[in-house]
Amino acid sequence: MPEKKHFHFVGVCGTAMGSVAVAMKRKGFTVTGSDANVYPPMSDFLRNEGIELSEGYRAENIPVGADEIVIGNAISRGNEEAEAALERRLLYVSLPEVMKEYFLRGRRNYVVSGTHGKTTTSAILAWLFLNAGRNPGWMIGGLPKNLGRGANFPDSEFNVLEGDEYDTAFFDKRSKFLHYLPEVAVVNNIEFDHADIYDNLDEIKLTFKRLLNVVPRNGRAVVNGDDANCLEISENAPCPVTRVGLGGNCDLQITNVKYETDRSSFDLDGVPYSIRMPGEFNVRNAAMAAVAAKLAGLSVEEIRDGLESFDGIARRQEVRGEVRGVKVVDDFAHHPTAIRLAIQALKQQYPTGKLWVIFEPRSNTTKRKVFQGELAECLAGADVAILPDLPDPEKVPLEDRLDPAVVAKSVEGGRGRHIATVEEIVEAVAAEVVEGDVIAVLSNGGFGGIHGKLLDSLKG
Repeated sequence: MPEKKHFHFVGVCGTAMGSVAVAMKRKGFTVTGSDANVYPPMSDFLRNEGIELSEGYRAENIPVGADEIVIGNAISRGNEEAEAALERRLLYVSLPEVMKEYFLRGRRNYVVSGTHGKTTTSAILAWLFLNAGRNPGWMIGGLPKNLGRGANFPDSEFNVLEGDEYDTAFFDKRSKFLHYLPEVAVVNNIEFDHADIYDNLDEIKLTFKRLLNVVPRNGRAVVNGDDANCLEISENAPCPVTRVGLGGNCDLQITNVKYETDRSSFDLDGVPYSIRMPGEFNVRNAAMAAVAAKLAGLSVEEIRDGLESFDGIARRQEVRGEVRGVKVVDDFAHHPTAIRLAIQALKQQYPTGKLWVIFEPRSNTTKRKVFQGELAECLAGADVAILPDLPDPEKVPLEDRLDPAVVAKSVEGGRGRHIATVEEIVEAVAAEVVEGDVIAVLSNGGFGGIHGKLLDSLKG
């Protein structure tokens, strides 16, 4: 069978797709690609590497001699290029399959999974490797400030992968992380999420069990020992398991936790560490990364130095600006537990002044009423909680749709408000905030540029 030489990426401008396309080009393959949204910086990055791009999806974009069509996770049936690949009986594969074949086989792959914290934990772990001179590959959903890009695949012994339980492609409904050949699987926590593809928590627990089923006997699962679901899925795992957490039942216990306004410190198995990020969830993220790094052979000194020099991730409690003593903070939180923990950390970091939380229910799950009660409960930690109208409400059937007005009305103490549009929110908040207040914007999207509009409005 002739060696494959030409790969065509459908949806090439996604962070992971683009990074893998470039890595394939650097391996000597011919690479082309297409996307509906071709714009900098990704388009410049791809073209500078010699990758020919087509804007828009058309059957004729697929070169006649292409050996393999890489179809991105965002591509659905009805996409012209996906349909052409099917009709022409071309060899089509998912991105995780390409990664597995060309970058992960034979390597030491560290897969970080869980409902919350996987982006931060995988970014910390990748930085620990990089800072210690191990030159890792990585694929991370956010933008780690220390790493400069979300994905990179050098020729390295180590790979750090954010392991998403979301499905792989329209033709492969297995979780992406099942393709990643883990030597070490980190499981931060397990809760119900992704209501568009999972019907219940049991289905999610099953896919995490399947992840541990592919960890080899000479590898290890590192799980949250304080999370009942993590304990359940790892109980009869065929690989060794290390439980990490605050509880006395854990194999490695986090103790002596201290929080300051701009950092947290803790002991892990009696060894002191510190990280320049506030909040209990960041202590847990750092501890999980530290355990994984030690399994890879990093010394305590290397781990301690890496944690101390980690700069965080864009859109994770990131201060976007301050005007008249009022801070505007950006955060990605969108699951009720993540919202509660983000509010908790912000209260620890900014103990004086009023905390305004503006939450956009944007994810496929939070647009559904499955979390209607939980959202009201977690937002009660804010001094004022504001919800806008749902973006693209028509994508969710009316009977399943979240009602932001009901959530706002249910927030304890009358602290919830439903304000329909970004412009109305900006006007209302800017009129009431005072020096020392913090405005936290929680969204997994752009939210209509609300951060800049708030700062501009505060300038008057």
